[in-house]
Amino acid sequence: MTLDRSVRVKVIDMFSGIGGLTHGFVLEGFEVVAGIDIDGACRYGYEKNNGCRFIQKEIAKVRPAELEKLYAGSTVRVLVGCAPCQPFSTLNLGRSVYKSSDGKWESLDSFRRLIAKVRPEIVSMENVAELANPKKFPVFGRFLKTLRRGGYTYQYRVVDASRYGVPQHRRRLVLLASRLGSISLIGPTRLDCPVSVERAIGDLPPIRAGQASRSDSLHRASNLSSLNMRRIKATPKNGGSATSWRRDLLPECYKKKKGQSYRCTVYGRMRWNEPAPTITTQFHTLGTGRFGHPTQNRAISLREAARLQTFPDGYEFQDPGEKMKISKVAQYIGNAVPVELARAIAASVREHLSGVAT
Repeated sequence: MTLDRSVRVKVIDMFSGIGGLTHGFVLEGFEVVAGIDIDGACRYGYEKNNGCRFIQKEIAKVRPAELEKLYAGSTVRVLVGCAPCQPFSTLNLGRSVYKSSDGKWESLDSFRRLIAKVRPEIVSMENVAELANPKKFPVFGRFLKTLRRGGYTYQYRVVDASRYGVPQHRRRLVLLASRLGSISLIGPTRLDCPVSVERAIGDLPPIRAGQASRSDSLHRASNLSSLNMRRIKATPKNGGSATSWRRDLLPECYKKKKGQSYRCTVYGRMRWNEPAPTITTQFHTLGTGRFGHPTQNRAISLREAARLQTFPDGYEFQDPGEKMKISKVAQYIGNAVPVELARAIAASVREHLSGVAT
């Protein structure tokens, strides 16, 4: 569907990072006027790939008047964002970070306060699945209450990104809200079968741990310690895990009864014929998830992770004149909203606007 030419839609991306969410909106034909994020190192990649202005600023310090100025001349204002999700992850379940007084809630509360003051016509938020419980997470309850008071109709649900063309089993909360009428996320775009790891990265040339491809500087993998090299070699190809290791290869914590379950969830290899597990900022290591290459003795490369996050190969993550830091680029990639999921969110906004009188 296309929009009436008289309707000028402007989008601002909060917590924009390197621009995964923005890029989805750009590819769907939206005018994104700015991305705002505290990490100034994201500026080059964000502006280079999206042609949008990057504003380095802590969201808590953004004033409503600043957003109003960016929205000048628009008939429909769209505010989107993915607040930092660490406080809501499964790693923190049951910990004190869930107390409403904890400062780690501030990012989502800052987003909420801006919505209350600016009242953009459309709001979208993407975050970890665990957040989708207003009773357990008061900060999310406050967010929904602000939307109701602002006259928004909203829908939120947890989706598997693999149903939207992302080669990951990545469960995420997607919220859409509008003051113009009912709005919802479009249906899955992959009804037949999800994109597999092999389809996403199988054509890339083999490389070794600690090396990079001569033809693609982003196709590089972290070096492995001698112990981790022995571990990956002992891990069966195409989906193997630490359950196959000799006892002398196990970390001490794995030898304890409570550590038994970890042996299936970390130090494992991906499977060629399935989507990858959720890509995190630590994908370049072996001990933080199932990030081993299906057949090569290494963790996945930066390029492979970027593809699993559905960034196009031409996307630049840092100035080519700078020395590449694997951990920093991994942070950009792992923190991003997968581009194909972002496109689904943008397509939902476009479909909504095409069906309402603006």
